[in-house]
Amino acid sequence: MVHMSREDFEDAVRDALDEIPDELAAMTDNLVVLVEDDPPADEPDLLGLYEGVPLTERGEFWATGALPDRITVFRRPTLAICRTREEVVEEVAVTVVHEIAHHFGIDDDRLHALGWD
Repeated sequence: MVHMSREDFEDAVRDALDEIPDELAAMTDNLVVLVEDDPPADEPDLLGLYEGVPLTERGEFWATGALPDRITVFRRPTLAICRTREEVVEEVAVTVVHEIAHHFGIDDDRLHALGWD
């Protein structure tokens, strides 16, 4: 297990977001990315979670009054599976890409087929 402050972990998430190509980042819509220490109690090993309506499922009038979609990256389970800070940075980057892919309507099966386990 790696020890990393909340601030350093948030920096890793911010750095991962900065690595998203500008063309894709510009296409995200009504999305917020958060860091929480712990995932829901019923999924203690969860590293990230996308909550919202994927872009591929939004209709013409979807955004009227809609709350932002949320991507949450969970700090403690990520730190628990990593042995070094470098592994944390890599795992955070993979988690961010994985959850942003869900925002674009890509499901887990397709992500796994593309090698994003």
